[in-house]
Amino acid sequence: MRTPRLLPLPLALAAVLAGCASTRENLPPVALVPHVDLQRYMGDWYVIANIPTFIEKDAHNAKENYRLDADGTVPTVFTFNAGAADGPVRKYESRAFILDTSTNAVWGEQYIWPIKADYRISYLSPGYTETVVTREKRDNVWIMARTPTIPEADLARLTDFVGSQGYDIAKLQRVPQDAPR
Repeated sequence: MRTPRLLPLPLALAAVLAGCASTRENLPPVALVPHVDLQRYMGDWYVIANIPTFIEKDAHNAKENYRLDADGTVPTVFTFNAGAADGPVRKYESRAFILDTSTNAVWGEQYIWPIKADYRISYLSPGYTETVVTREKRDNVWIMARTPTIPEADLARLTDFVGSQGYDIAKLQRVPQDAPR
């Protein structure tokens, strides 16, 4: 009986990663804002709508908080109520690294060393009151605002923008912002 030949670890890993490749890889890159003033971007951002990550499913009152450290990194705290407005509070901390310092619009968000998740600021209102954060893989997206709610017309405009970036907007879901924390 012949023993099966195993792939070397790097080739096996490459094969697995290739199988996870985005089905939208032939799309052009997502838009980037021309420049992000990091000081103005810091603070609280409420998640209005998203295509969520696995930890965000059924999140209520989701909010990101950014702070700029002296070393140029951005400690990030993501909080939400799990399952209901009064559900248990979940808190996740990470650190963002500015990967494109000419625009400050491309970040690597690190929850677990050494992995840095792709995070791109694709839309930012002139007053820094609304933003859209995308990923090249078009698997997750976040429409966020400085306030827990935004006018329906703004949400419709931002949803259209998300669709123009190659996202399936049928997967976009509203994040309930229904109770102060």
